[in-house]
Amino acid sequence: MKKCLLILIAMVLGAQTASAASAPPLTQLKVLKVESPGCGFETIEEGQTQTRCNHSGANIRVFVLEVGYGGSQPHVALDGFEVNGSRTPVCAYDNGNLTDCVAGRKTVGNLYVFDLAGKQEGTFTFSNTSINAPGNTMSTQLYIK
Repeated sequence: MKKCLLILIAMVLGAQTASAASAPPLTQLKVLKVESPGCGFETIEEGQTQTRCNHSGANIRVFVLEVGYGGSQPHVALDGFEVNGSRTPVCAYDNGNLTDCVAGRKTVGNLYVFDLAGKQEGTFTFSNTSINAPGNTMSTQLYIK
């Protein structure tokens, strides 16, 4: 199971980079990918406001990258209805590329995976507030069709 999770993290993060500074506030939130049986993995590009593929149906998952230290209870919803997910810490290599965390690496953020649990199309929203100064709140959204 752990090996599968590591492979998934590497695939989802790809060439994402982050600063490895100590305990940074939130600096980035981004929907990276949307996955469904009918479309597979769709990479979400910078500035994209909706999915290109029609993901409607069961078993839709959304992958969100959070860079910096957000609170442990982000607000996540599809059309206002809460969705559940999991969180995995991400770390940075010396060159800044993100990877799964192993001993000796500094956590720089989290990768969240949300299961829409049978919910279908709608506006997916994610927001969180930094636990460090300046206590900023960031949010992102994507219309999933």
